[in-house]
Amino acid sequence: MSDHEQPPLPPTSRLSGDALPPVEQHAQQYETVRNAHETELIEDYVELIGDLLRHRGEARAADIASRMAVSQATVSKMIRRLNELGLVTSRPYRSLFLTEEGHKMAETSRARHDIVLHFLRALGVRDTTARIDAEGMEHHVSDETLAIMQRFTEKHQS
Repeated sequence: MSDHEQPPLPPTSRLSGDALPPVEQHAQQYETVRNAHETELIEDYVELIGDLLRHRGEARAADIASRMAVSQATVSKMIRRLNELGLVTSRPYRSLFLTEEGHKMAETSRARHDIVLHFLRALGVRDTTARIDAEGMEHHVSDETLAIMQRFTEKHQS
């Protein structure tokens, strides 16, 4: 076998499925995942804007870019999207502001984030790891699971 050839794939098991789903179903699955990722990103931006406003009194695109490790062009594109969705207002060369709907989303996102973070810490996860893990997990936990995480944390903090 040459360096460029790939070994043959092992046969799929019956548990993993024998065939690809129909095109429409497969496309719908990928579209659902893409939409979920976009929602996560929107929530992360709104949460960060809320945090910056609360802790620093302003939320500037440059601060968002540095904290999210993205370019200012990426932030500008997302700010336009957030503006279209009615979550932020902005003026050139000025701070961003959350609309009422943006404030609600920021508060909900922050609360979810904090519950997951405190839960992971209560389990004994190191702070740095807990912060990284909470950033992704907060978007994928049901309200029922969040409530159980919160009860567990309250019980184990006393």
